[in-house]
Amino acid sequence: MNIEPNTLHWQDAYKLLIGSVLPRPIAFVSTVDTKGVANLAPFSFFTGICADPMMICFAPMVRGTDGRKKDTLLNIEATKEFVINVVSEKIAEKMNQSAIEYPSSIDEFAAIGLTKENSKIVTPPRVKECDVHLECILHDIVHFGDQPGAGSLVIGKVMLVHIADELFYDGKIDTNKLKPIGRLAGQMYTRASADTFILQRKRDDDK
Repeated sequence: MNIEPNTLHWQDAYKLLIGSVLPRPIAFVSTVDTKGVANLAPFSFFTGICADPMMICFAPMVRGTDGRKKDTLLNIEATKEFVINVVSEKIAEKMNQSAIEYPSSIDEFAAIGLTKENSKIVTPPRVKECDVHLECILHDIVHFGDQPGAGSLVIGKVMLVHIADELFYDGKIDTNKLKPIGRLAGQMYTRASADTFILQRKRDDDK
């Protein structure tokens, strides 16, 4: 079967996208508005870009309910700062609850019962219950329309990485202890700890 996305309603194109690009890591993004009200929201269109400088990106789509920009994007446009909190199994339910479209005047840390922890460089707080945080300043935003189904690519420079001491060894993060989760299609998620395997990359001089 061959399908041209531009022939589909955006919701049907979205289903094909999330059913093809998976599993997807989740950026649990904390921001504040110009009045200091904190916002939390999960985004599964999220990945790293490069290590030097350390850059990441995530892509908030236009709100499907009313076609407006999401509060996360509005806050980043206004303040140029955000924190990526890495989602593990222990906060999966809280993360899911944060996907509700709360009014922008609501502090979502308080609304879903998560704890604020001061960041070191940026203003938005970290989620204390998360074990890895990336403090970021905005590098650029690229917009791809303002119609339903459209979105923006937010590119951030990582200024500071926080890692729980028990997860860090030999310059690396212990994935088995972190227990991150990923997004699949629909309402499905996956555990990184569920079933993993190793593939060794061969070098040019390997026979």
